[in-house]
Amino acid sequence: MIPEAIIISGYDPIRREVARLSLQRLVTDGRIHPARIEEVVAKTKKQLEEHIVEIGERTVIDLNIQGLHPELVRYVGRMRFRSSYGQNLLMHSREVANLCATMAAELGLNPKLAKRAGLLHDIGKVPDEESELSHALLGMKLCEKYGEHAAICNAVGAHHDEIEMKFVISPIIQACDSISGARPGARREVMESYMKRIQELEQLAGAYNSVEKAYAIQAGRELRVIVESEKVNDKESEELSFEIANKIQNEMTYPGQIKVTVIREKRTVNVAK
Repeated sequence: MIPEAIIISGYDPIRREVARLSLQRLVTDGRIHPARIEEVVAKTKKQLEEHIVEIGERTVIDLNIQGLHPELVRYVGRMRFRSSYGQNLLMHSREVANLCATMAAELGLNPKLAKRAGLLHDIGKVPDEESELSHALLGMKLCEKYGEHAAICNAVGAHHDEIEMKFVISPIIQACDSISGARPGARREVMESYMKRIQELEQLAGAYNSVEKAYAIQAGRELRVIVESEKVNDKESEELSFEIANKIQNEMTYPGQIKVTVIREKRTVNVAK
């Protein structure tokens, strides 16, 4: 029987790593030695926490990011043990940080500020405790808590369009996040399950009578729904977007978030002869 002290709970990658290392150290001669359980788990937690801080410190040094609060440095280190579609979160964040710095410099903006925001944009994915907030909003709250610049807080919170973009660097972080995640080879997923989810999204939206066409884009992270303007007014299109989003949330299983965009367009065509 696995000791309660090292049972893996939920999707916490840090706890999984503690459990894995603890079991390796506890098992000798094919047996678990109960007397050493608490000692080994405590020692493993401490060593892993030190390793996390070391990873975070090394990352900010490599990126030449200065003055980051120690807790944010620790969150950066935690990203090393989280992945999305097979893409390591820390490598993704480092890539986004460098892309942001390059793009900001080309646009005559502050590359250091953009690089800092790029590194921190996904820290909401590695919280110490579970939260009902999305990772973008949670990341924004953490940045605010630890004294980051308002532009960085806004960029982190807005990179999935959940709040309004109020600073020039915010769309840069969003664009670079998309570039890093969508580039060929960045992420992997079983093709069959990916295609099935895409089809289910489009079929779910297409079941509404007023929907003309539905397209799943951005690797299934956004659903664009085109409605017939004669059947749906502006208010009804807003309600339809909300209803489809709720239906996806209640009926489907998917990683991350899915943005639902309803497009209502009136076209008038005449032919000159």
